[in-house]
This record gives sequence, C-alpha cells and structure tokens, in this order.
Amino acid sequence: MSGFDPLRRFVAEALGTGLLVATVVGSGIMAETLTHDTALALLGNTLATGAMLVVLITILGPISGAHFNPAVSLVFCLNRSLPARDLPAYIAAQFAGGVAGTIAAHLMFALPVLEVATKPRTGPAQWFSEGVAAFGLVVVILAGLRFERRTVPWLVGLYITAAYWFTASTSFANPAVAVARSLTNSFSGIRPVDLPGFIVAELLGALIALALMGWLLKPETVQQSHPLKAEP
Repeated sequence: MSGFDPLRRFVAEALGTGLLVATVVGSGIMAETLTHDTALALLGNTLATGAMLVVLITILGPISGAHFNPAVSLVFCLNRSLPARDLPAYIAAQFAGGVAGTIAAHLMFALPVLEVATKPRTGPAQWFSEGVAAFGLVVVILAGLRFERRTVPWLVGLYITAAYWFTASTSFANPAVAVARSLTNSFSGIRPVDLPGFIVAELLGALIALALMGWLLKPETVQQSHPLKAEP
C-alpha cells in the first residue's frame, strides 16, 4: 500500500470515482445536446471517459491505488494487495463518490439534482457483455501491474475506450458507476431494475479474471537438475 493514511486513501477513491462518473454522465449529456447521431454521441462519451481514466489513475494511483471500482477493490482484497479492513471503506467511498459525480454533472447542465433512469439495459447479451468487460478490465490491470506498472493508466483508459465499442452494454464494468448511472435519465443512464444483472455479471467477470491471472502470472518453478558425479 501507499504511504498515505487511510482517510486520504478513502477520499482519493471518492474523488476519483466522482470525477469519473461526472465525466461519463456529463459527456453523455453534452453529446445528446450536440447531436442526434447515436454513434457520434457514443464516440464523444467514449473519448472523454477513456481520457479521464488516464488522468485520474495517474494522479490518484499513488495515493489509493486508483481502484474507483468495487469489483477491482474486491480483487485486490482477495489477492492481499488491499487490507480486508479497508475494503468496506473503499467501496463506500466509491459509491458515495459516484452519486456525487452524477449530481455534479446534473448541476453543470441545469438538470434536476437526481433522476431515475428509464433506459432499459437488460438481457443475457447485456449481462454477458458486462461480465466480459469486467473480466478484461481485471486482466489488463493485473497484467499491467506485473509487467508495465507505469503504463497502467494508459492501458486501462485504452481498454475502456475499446470496450465501449466491442460490448453490447458499452462496458460499465463497475458496480459503483452502474448505480450512479441509474440516477440520471440521460444518455448514459440505466434503469435501477436492471442493476442486479449488471452488478452480478461484473463481479463474476472480475473473480474469473482473478482466478485465471493468478495462474497465468505465476512463474513456473524450475527445478535445476544436478549432474551426477562420476564415480571414483
């Protein structure tokens, strides 16, 4: 863990998740305002989110690890990178920060402080997409930390940018972000009733990735053979 005290780490998680959600929701509102072309709106939403992830992980990673995601925090707790005693506070900070991010986005665009989303996002294809999105995110993070730690902000930002477009769900991959997005009836919203399917899929995808990468990244122990000594 970093040399920062727990309170600073929890605040960093709330701040990072809040700015991430403000970017997701705010760029979605801006895109809807500027164009009726859904593909163009999604592109604007995608680029803003990917760019902000690079920034947030770079500046807040040294403080808290820049999880901004309960599924990622759970993975780091299970692989003992995050103390179990800190997990509840990390998750609470992420959910609180996410809601604050939605509020901030709404206030910037003169919308009601909070809304109930009405956009349907449900069904096996959407759930599977969220599992794949979370699986890929954890794979990228764990492999990046193992081999190219300094590039992790870029790896995550680029992965999410791509996953917006190759998943049917547009890659939420984050329970805290999903809950926050249920509180906006805008481009990025999701009906509250659809949250359980998304969250379960995200957690399952993250756990499967943890299991796979735990095996894949474990170096094989090579037993050195000793040459037989010649008999005198």
